[in-house]
Amino acid sequence: MRVMLINSPFKVKISKDSRWPEYTKSGTLYYPFWLAYATAVLMKQSNHKPFLVDAIAKRLSFDETIKKTKKFNPDMVVIETSTPTAHTDVKFAEFVKSELGKDVKIAMSGTLASSMPFELIKMSKSIDFILRGEYDYTVRDLADRLENDGKVENVPGITYRNNKGIFNTPPRPLVSDLDSIPFVSIAYKKFLNVFDYRYALARYPMLQTWTSRGCPARCNFCQYPQSFTMHLFRMRSPKNVVDEMEYIHENLPAVKEIFFEDDTFTINQQRVLDICKEIKERGLDDAGFVWSCNVRVQTKYETLKAMKDAGCRIVIVGYESGNDQVLSNIRKGATVREARRFTVDAKRAGLRIFGCFMIGLSGDTKDSIMDTLKLAKDMNPDMAFFQQAVPFPGTEFYEWAKKNGYLVTEDWGQWLDSNGRLRCLVSYPWLKAEEIDKLRDKLMLSFYLNPKHIAQTIVKNLHPLEASRVVVYATEYLKYIIKRKINPDGVAKPEIENFVGNDQVS
Repeated sequence: MRVMLINSPFKVKISKDSRWPEYTKSGTLYYPFWLAYATAVLMKQSNHKPFLVDAIAKRLSFDETIKKTKKFNPDMVVIETSTPTAHTDVKFAEFVKSELGKDVKIAMSGTLASSMPFELIKMSKSIDFILRGEYDYTVRDLADRLENDGKVENVPGITYRNNKGIFNTPPRPLVSDLDSIPFVSIAYKKFLNVFDYRYALARYPMLQTWTSRGCPARCNFCQYPQSFTMHLFRMRSPKNVVDEMEYIHENLPAVKEIFFEDDTFTINQQRVLDICKEIKERGLDDAGFVWSCNVRVQTKYETLKAMKDAGCRIVIVGYESGNDQVLSNIRKGATVREARRFTVDAKRAGLRIFGCFMIGLSGDTKDSIMDTLKLAKDMNPDMAFFQQAVPFPGTEFYEWAKKNGYLVTEDWGQWLDSNGRLRCLVSYPWLKAEEIDKLRDKLMLSFYLNPKHIAQTIVKNLHPLEASRVVVYATEYLKYIIKRKINPDGVAKPEIENFVGNDQVS
């Protein structure tokens, strides 16, 4: 069976697989890694023929993407979607069906598909299937059934329609043996171009992969552990992780940094130490191999030092808030004291720090937001990101905001402004959405224009690879600020509305 997997076109370069799917302020574009994992399974563990297309990375229009689709002539098309892109993705699904004929089967995947499968499939009769949760093997099994007996009701983890209605099959059991999944980098090498992707915090070009899935933490806002990778922590073996690092080193030599996209890379700190030992024993650290990852503030100094010695360059940590009550409200499982200790330890270990902060969280006030800014300035991480809290479907934060009347809109088509960036989607009686929106930008500018931070940035980024990275993300953020000044209310502009031609809706 011929299976085409498409990161379908959108008006801006949005990362659908990001935890914050929007056109970023820093030029970041994620790999379509979930589509790529399913592609790798089809390549290595099936007789089906896959074809992966990233229309967003290549800036393809509906028409251009359809031309590629017709040339491949698929029997099934898998389309990745996300909450803010859902309406356009569904429109693309309808376009595929109308151009290729009703016999082609269309499946939609992603975090929104997992959280609201019935709502999504009801948006259009062109959608035949919804793939719920991790779908590495769901695509393969569905293709097997469609090619053989057609009994799709025996495929776990899907929502499907027939002439009697719309039905769910039982959930697909989470993959426990992650070593059994082929390297995602195999699919990247065959179908994608590493120079199309960028992460503001990483050296360019970078590559994203996962060494574990799931997170036992219970943060009420985080969509992946609540709707996709879930709370059961599963790990690839250290040998398997470093095998892929070697594969990347040998087969994708242009890559300057690997980013481990795990929800939290350091949940099992002994495994981290074992990975670091494996890297050093194979001499990858001596080869100048650089990597980065997501961590929690409970990561010990010994672990951080071992990571640095094994080639880790920067750690991304979710500080979220500088107020302990807010941290308790969101069930972060961390304290301000732990955040400060972690920052001291990470700097002592020689690691760079990307600090993630959120405003508008459960119980946030102007005072608690100022606590967050003060903490950020005191700790002075190498980079910081201040973002409004977003109530993604499938999260407790979404249900809480909806129940209490704090949710601005349930219309996914209203999630992005005309520049492709997430709007403030919660509004409280004591802190309106408009106030959160303005505070977010003020906090970013206050942090980055702090003389203490400017001096640190200059001193620590003299290396050409670091300097070029800083220039790119600073330039992109400056463009964002200018656009905000010119178009503060997100008024639609022609170049945004008509982003790829007459074949699309805005």
